[in-house]
Amino acid sequence: MTTIVVAMGEKNEIGFENQLLWHLPKDLKHFKEITSGHPVIMGRKTYESIGKPLPNRTNIVISRKNDWFEEGILIVGSIKEAIKFAKKIDEEIFIIGGGKIYEQTMDLVDKLEITLVKADLEADTFFPKIDSKIWKKTDEICHEQDEKNQYDFCFQTYEKIKSE
Repeated sequence: MTTIVVAMGEKNEIGFENQLLWHLPKDLKHFKEITSGHPVIMGRKTYESIGKPLPNRTNIVISRKNDWFEEGILIVGSIKEAIKFAKKIDEEIFIIGGGKIYEQTMDLVDKLEITLVKADLEADTFFPKIDSKIWKKTDEICHEQDEKNQYDFCFQTYEKIKSE
């Protein structure tokens, strides 16, 4: 099972200048719960914005830079290679960004774990449009903003509609 995990605004915005647009501890906790113990696949810029390998996960970073190296992560040259390595480690794989990686993997994944943030913020990176002919929302749990989480948001699960 390959799953995309993303937090996005109401206009599919996900980032600005290589940073997340919000700080939602409840979302970070949710992200950690679903991805812990599994391989996570991300692009180099996403890795650089996180700044270090995510603990308790195999961090697979896709990069076309030949001379780039980081301790504690697996660097591969393509999405295909990343998925091949990840599947050797575990059947549950999570794709965690960024925008270009999401675009290139939408057709390859079985599930979307989306945090829909009720906000409209300036962004330069967006998540691809979710086509309702391909994806079906199977779960939604909403949370109100509180002293730690500055926006209302919903955890949504989408599953690929099986073609007959």
